[in-house]
Amino acid sequence: MMRNMKNIALVALATLALVSCKQEDERAGQYFPNMYVSEGYETYQAVYDTEVFENNMQAQLPVEGTISRGLLVYEYEDNEEGYQAAKAGLSNPIPATQGNLAKGEEYYTIYCAVCHGDKGDGKGVLALREKILGVPAYNDAGRAITPGSTYHVVYHGRNSMGSYAAQISEVERWQVTHYVMALKADLDGVDRPALVAGDETLSMDPREMRFRESDTRPQPGYLEEAETLAPGVNVENGAGPLVPVEDQDETED
Repeated sequence: MMRNMKNIALVALATLALVSCKQEDERAGQYFPNMYVSEGYETYQAVYDTEVFENNMQAQLPVEGTISRGLLVYEYEDNEEGYQAAKAGLSNPIPATQGNLAKGEEYYTIYCAVCHGDKGDGKGVLALREKILGVPAYNDAGRAITPGSTYHVVYHGRNSMGSYAAQISEVERWQVTHYVMALKADLDGVDRPALVAGDETLSMDPREMRFRESDTRPQPGYLEEAETLAPGVNVENGAGPLVPVEDQDETED
């Protein structure tokens, strides 16, 4: 009995010694190495060992006739004609609720006030320190800003102001637009645009054009207008791959 116990102990010690003899930066063994060491591809890497990638290029173009789900096409071009068209014809599609106005103030304070000032008078910190010159007040008569022109400038940028389309979503840009028009009214010495009843706040996810506290949609025609700009493309559904409308199942929200 004792001899068997000694043999078992010797085998156990020998096994422990064997599995302990390895490099510190390497595994002793891998049963499924492809799960530990996967083959990664760089975005623009040429790939020749698989038929998955067309033209042997990892980065592929979107399928023709598709856009990302949730993307609402902005049809106004980044030029003077586009600016004037947006100024005259583009209106804010989200309601002017207290919640949306408060969110607009929040994002304005983060992204805009440093140049345009807390009051929209063009006296932000950078302007006062002369780091940026010529920042106009929102009530500048020569500019006569509108919701459409405000959104257009936030989306595309104008003169020395760059685009903020990457920093804030579509919904957030319209919320900022509400707040900018409120500041303009303050500077003009008139009442702010009237708020609608309720304090709903539109979802921050640009793919979800809906209210958090109700199922009310933006004004009729907004999503339909975007659909006409990209016929056959779904511009309303949530996140997902690029899929033409005809390939999707009809679902109810």
